[in-house]
Amino acid sequence: MELTVFLNAFTGFFVIIDPIGTALIFHALLPEGDRRHRVVMAVKATLISATLLIIFGNFGETILDSLGININALRISGGLLLFFTAFNLITREVKMAQSEEKKDVSVYPLSIPLLAGPGALTLSILLFSNTETAAQEVSVLAAVISIYTLTLVLMLLSAYVKRVIGKTGDEILRRFLGVILAALAIQFIYDGFVNMLAG
Repeated sequence: MELTVFLNAFTGFFVIIDPIGTALIFHALLPEGDRRHRVVMAVKATLISATLLIIFGNFGETILDSLGININALRISGGLLLFFTAFNLITREVKMAQSEEKKDVSVYPLSIPLLAGPGALTLSILLFSNTETAAQEVSVLAAVISIYTLTLVLMLLSAYVKRVIGKTGDEILRRFLGVILAALAIQFIYDGFVNMLAG
C-alpha cells in the first residue's frame, strides 16, 4: 500500500462525504429512542455506499469506454461537478430538524446523495482510473473502506458528535472543507485539459 495515494484518496473522500456533517444529519433524520433501528440504518447505508463506490471505481472507466467517453472528459466534467458540490458546501444552509418518524433512510437520503452522491462516485472513478499498480489500487480501496468505517462510527455516536461539535462547529467545518474540495476540483479540471491537449 502506498501512503501518499491512500492519504490523497482519504482526504478527497473525507471532504466530499463529510463524516461529521453526515453524522449530524443522521442524528436529525432518525429518532434517538429506537437504537436498533438507528444501527440497522447506519450499517445498511454504509454497506450500500461502499459497494457503490467500489463498483463504480473499478468498472466506471470500462463503462465510459464502451460509451465512447474519454477519461479526461470525465476529469473535466467531474471537476465541474465537484466544484458545484464545493460551492454548495460553502453557501448552502443545512436544515437538521429532528424527526420522530421511524422510516428507512438508508438509500435516500443517506446513501444517495449523502454518502455516495455524484461527487463521491466521480471521485472514485477518477482515483481508481489513476492507479498504475496493484499497491495504488489497494491504497484507494483502503481509503474507501476507512472513510466509510469512520462515517459508520460517527453515525452510531451521532448524539455525542452533536454535543461536541454543535451546529456552529459543523458550519465552520463544512465551509472549510468546501474550500479544499474546490481546490481539488480545479486540479481535476486542469489535469483533464492538460492531458487532452497533450494527447
